[in-house]
Amino acid sequence: MKFKAFLAMMLVAVCAWAQAPDTYPANYAKGPRFHALLYYSTTEEPAHVEMAEDAIKYFKDLTVGDGWILTTDTSLRPYLDNMDQFDIIIAVNAQPHDPAEREAFQKYMENGGGWLGFHAAAYNDRNTHWPWFNEFLGCGAFYCNSWPPQPVLLTVDVTNHPVTKNLPVKFVAPENEWYMWNPSPAENPDVEVLLSLDQSNYPLGLKDVISFGDFPIAWTNHKYRMVYLNMGHGNREFTDATQNLLVVNAFRWVVSQNPKGDPFLK
Repeated sequence: MKFKAFLAMMLVAVCAWAQAPDTYPANYAKGPRFHALLYYSTTEEPAHVEMAEDAIKYFKDLTVGDGWILTTDTSLRPYLDNMDQFDIIIAVNAQPHDPAEREAFQKYMENGGGWLGFHAAAYNDRNTHWPWFNEFLGCGAFYCNSWPPQPVLLTVDVTNHPVTKNLPVKFVAPENEWYMWNPSPAENPDVEVLLSLDQSNYPLGLKDVISFGDFPIAWTNHKYRMVYLNMGHGNREFTDATQNLLVVNAFRWVVSQNPKGDPFLK
């Protein structure tokens, strides 16, 4: 009986070993997976500078463990001849204004570069004088905004996109100054709007009041490797878990679409 019991135990052990996976379910990095440039300005309005300071800390915290490399700079000039070293540019509160920087950025994006832009990084009006930038964003110029900054209810428009697939269908975003664009990116067939302001927010604002209109909050222009997020005003933008999940999802998705290959598979 003891021998039979021993054989039974050995059989169970062999079966368990046979069913064990050959590798871990995790894909552990053997070195930094990619290189990002966080581009910002220290001369914007105070609330946008606050946002940049918080963004630098937030994204630096995501590099813990040396999974990827983060460079921060207020200028693109040091990289004009080698922008392709960056898998993604995180534009937190600014866009290039210098002609040489604009030319380099356009070339970078048209050759497969990645961009995650926040709030003021996409602000443009009649004084911007950069038509290509509107083509890149997939919308018209800044049209209007609500004021003062306040939280809003957001609705996920595309629930099966990697950027939104694990978000609640509706959630409240922290206080922000919300930008509207005209024409709306929703009118562009190359644009996929991922997240919008819920119509139940109208009228929106206490000083500057928006009462109606199409109001995309997050979108991607399929002609480029990019995602734009309307959030980014003040020091509350990285205080909410759901919004942070949106940010990480968008960041990860843009990086993963690199034409050189998905660095997360390394």
